[in-house]
Amino acid sequence: DIGDIVRGKDLFLGNDKEKKKRDELESKLKEIFGKIMGNNNSTLTGHPLDKVREYWWALNRNDVWKALTCSEQLKGNKYFRATCSDRQGEAQANDKCRCPKTSDDKPNDQVPTYFDYVPQYLR
Repeated sequence: DIGDIVRGKDLFLGNDKEKKKRDELESKLKEIFGKIMGNNNSTLTGHPLDKVREYWWALNRNDVWKALTCSEQLKGNKYFRATCSDRQGEAQANDKCRCPKTSDDKPNDQVPTYFDYVPQYLR
């Protein structure tokens, strides 16, 4: 899950080839968040790396999800799990990976990234 990767909490181990790529990604993320922490105007200077990563994800997760799903090319894609309720039971989020309406029929822009804080092994 992207949120777990950004926050440094991904539990997926995979094979050796994937491990090398994950290590490279982790190294790049540490470099990026190090630059954010080192920014003279940043209120994050002096905070531990894991807190900076959590803070950044909390502020940017909706924008990250929109960047991944809002293109014209991806607009009909579905989130792979049933995450919506259409009054007939569970349904897939098939409108830019979002549920089209809330349970009280109001428009909804909630994205499935709200699952971030459910332990990864339960998702």
